[in-house]
Amino acid sequence: MWWGVASALLANVLYSTGFVLEKRALAGLPPLRAGRPARVVRLLIGSPLWMGGALALALGFAAQLAVYRTLPIAAAQGIFVSGLVLLLLLSSLVLGEQPTGKERRGVAVITLALLMVVGSLRGSDEAIGRGAPVGTLLVLCLPSLAAGLWLYGAAERRSRRRHRLPTTGIEYGVAVGLLYGVSSLAIKGVSGLLTTEDIGGVAVALFASPYPYLLIFTGATGLVLSQTALQRCRASLILPVCTTVTCVFTVASGSFAFGEPLPDDPLRLVLRLGGTALAVSVLLVLPRHDAPAEAPADAPAAEAGPTHTPAPDVPAPGLPQLVSSPTLSIRPENPPGRMHPRKDSPHEV
Repeated sequence: MWWGVASALLANVLYSTGFVLEKRALAGLPPLRAGRPARVVRLLIGSPLWMGGALALALGFAAQLAVYRTLPIAAAQGIFVSGLVLLLLLSSLVLGEQPTGKERRGVAVITLALLMVVGSLRGSDEAIGRGAPVGTLLVLCLPSLAAGLWLYGAAERRSRRRHRLPTTGIEYGVAVGLLYGVSSLAIKGVSGLLTTEDIGGVAVALFASPYPYLLIFTGATGLVLSQTALQRCRASLILPVCTTVTCVFTVASGSFAFGEPLPDDPLRLVLRLGGTALAVSVLLVLPRHDAPAEAPADAPAAEAGPTHTPAPDVPAPGLPQLVSSPTLSIRPENPPGRMHPRKDSPHEV
């Protein structure tokens, strides 16, 4: 069990480091578009810094396989919450991102919610599932993939509207989180099939299962969508949201699909279900838009925007220019139609 905990902490370090390196690399790349996946991949593999981040994520994937072999899904996902703290620290130190007060409180509540899930564990007697029925797995995964792709497409369409508010990327985080949730279930299934005894039989069983195909689809699709979203949005917000959705989906769906039952103890049951509901509620109240940037108070007038200067009076072609006359006003005591110069006029006699 302790080997699984150590692997989960190592996976956290690798995932957080990899995402921050990728975000740093994306800042120097041209704008990415999810509708042009070949161009996205070409730009990404041409960046050495991004490749370093991808290598860290691949090592985190290997560590995650070891986690799922030694810990139940709820325990593994609960330990992954510690990666949020490291991610926020790295985002502040390396990327210079400063989350708002509401976002910091939201992440703190998310951390509390996932720790409630960890508190619901029963200890070393937790059942560890090794496989899931294909029909059950596909019923859970296919609608989730469709929902993630639809939500991402809807967010893309809204981003192309004129006069839109700056988005924080909550929709992107939820969409990518659903894809990674399906990927997490596939990783759980692969970990249950791996063994060192019959390598040939393992390979046959692996490719006869839906796990590698789900991994290929979520890996390729998630690569393009996550990198496009990560380039546009702050890592300090989109990645915690993505992690939360992945965790909640994996715990709720994986425990059912792989036959890992909910706790029998009422207190542990309340902690697990309550933590899941609390995490979802936080996603609903996080701000969807960033505040528009304000110009500094001491900024020059030219930087604040163009000002309208009235054009001088120009006579029409062919007409003589009239000499400017003193300003005239109508006095109420005078009869209508009689004009008198103002007393303050410099031309008054």
